Amino acid sequence: MTTPLNPFEVKFDKRDFIGSLLALTCLPTFAQSNKTVGKIVVPFAPGGARELPARAMYQEMARELGENWIIESHQGAGGAIGTSLVANSAPDGKTLLMAASSHFVTAALGAKPFYDPIKDFAPVANIGAQSYVLLTNSQMPFTNVGELIEFARKHPGELNYGSAGIGSSTHLAMAYFCKTAGIEIMHVPYKGTQEATNDVLAGRAQAVIVPTAGIGVYISDSRIRALAITAKKRSTLRPQILTFHESGLKDFFFESWFGLLAPAATPKPILERLNAAINKAISLEPAKSRILNQGIEPANMGLEEFNHLFLADKELMTKLVKLVGLTRD
Repeated sequence: MTTPLNPFEVKFDKRDFIGSLLALTCLPTFAQSNKTVGKIVVPFAPGGARELPARAMYQEMARELGENWIIESHQGAGGAIGTSLVANSAPDGKTLLMAASSHFVTAALGAKPFYDPIKDFAPVANIGAQSYVLLTNSQMPFTNVGELIEFARKHPGELNYGSAGIGSSTHLAMAYFCKTAGIEIMHVPYKGTQEATNDVLAGRAQAVIVPTAGIGVYISDSRIRALAITAKKRSTLRPQILTFHESGLKDFFFESWFGLLAPAATPKPILERLNAAINKAISLEPAKSRILNQGIEPANMGLEEFNHLFLADKELMTKLVKLVGLTRD
């Protein structure tokens, strides 16, 4: 029978020990070669609409850069905590913000976050654009946008719509639609889009506008009717849904972009390198399919084009907030 070794009695030759250490230093260190280089900060809870497009492409992006990247969620204060973290990070291209059109809404509502949505950031790359779909309860006596508008005009005060909360993109999109159509429908804010849509299913609310990524579980439900999509053209994923323009509300559209921002002082060569890697990533499979399956139409913009979109969207969000009369309260 072999007696187990007592680890405190094991003897070793010091020369062998030193030799082993020297040999190890000559080998590539796995931990170092796999060390995290950069991170994408999502300023909302994990699993939400802001995180999904980042998660769809970040591995391909990292592969193009030859670096290891991770995704971190820093939620709280309506996105201000995570956004501020990036604004105050080193401008070395290693900390990026997963942003969307709502990046500007807080400022447009008159709030005073701990960052400037324009001056504190440099646009890096646009991942794509997401549209919204107007859903109604199928028991309502209208089957298209024109009939909904006519019903609302003839029955003021009888309809209500849900949203993910005051100032959310679902609120802004629906309020903009009502303003454009010249109708009044009561707004009922919920804690999230799913809760609002569930009440439309149950008949407690009559309408809701939801992101295209969120209609998959509802589109085949007989209790729901999809009336129109807010995009300029029909969705690649849901081509059977008419646009608002096709439905008679000319020139009405509402889209949200998803993209990555860096701290403002990040050098242009770093931004260009990141932009090229991200554009390559979203053009590759399976990242491209993953993005499309989320209801997002992939983009492929250079720095200047995305910067133009970024600045133009700030003006649009400010205009829409004022147009529909939203306030911070």
